[in-house]
Amino acid sequence: MTIHFTPKPLDSADAMEAELRAIGAARYHDRHPFHHLLHEGKLTRGQVQAWALNRYYYQSSIPLKDAIVISRFRDRATRIEWRHRLEDHDGSEGEEGGIDRWLILTDGLGLDRKYVESGHGILPATRFAVDAYVNFVGSRTPLEAIASCLTELFAPSIHERRIAGMLEHYDFINQDVMAYFRRRLTQAPRDADFALHYVRDHATTPEARAAVCAAVVFKTDVLWAQLDALYHAYVTGHIPLGAFRPEEAG
Repeated sequence: MTIHFTPKPLDSADAMEAELRAIGAARYHDRHPFHHLLHEGKLTRGQVQAWALNRYYYQSSIPLKDAIVISRFRDRATRIEWRHRLEDHDGSEGEEGGIDRWLILTDGLGLDRKYVESGHGILPATRFAVDAYVNFVGSRTPLEAIASCLTELFAPSIHERRIAGMLEHYDFINQDVMAYFRRRLTQAPRDADFALHYVRDHATTPEARAAVCAAVVFKTDVLWAQLDALYHAYVTGHIPLGAFRPEEAG
């Protein structure tokens, strides 16, 4: 797989970090028109349901991605550090995780839980994009696998806007169903901090730094593609055969 991205010459870790932050400012999916509609209260309940349903496939695939990342490292300390991400999303004995909290959101939106968990009704582009991400972390270098997670650097700001905007604009949203996003306000910075330090320490050549930046570009493309598909299907009205239809959800 070739990633078409040509960054500036990156002769230091500081130059790489500056480029990573520039990538986030220009390409992170908070800039997507679908998110603007979502956060400004301009979507119908059915369109919000479609977003939550499709996003569940991404959320439920994150532990698969993280298990693959762990499998790439013989270094025990890295495996131990990365392992908490599995519990963050899968939960542990007697403690809910991010997937549970996302299901609280879909429950609150009136979606049948078994339907959500089945993966039926998601858009083909959602499946292709998410599966491509899981494949990426298993097929690229371990450095690139960790680097692809660095979109977490930009996540807290979008979570803050999402919480405020959705609570303000939608009468079918309440504090309880926004629990996933509140928890990520503390989890994402911690995860991003480790990943950023890792790539700064281990990307020691211009070529490796370029690969780190390209991995982040790839991940922003994965996130953007999911929103493109949602916009095409549920805003412009081109819902593919077999995909979720809000009018049938009740």
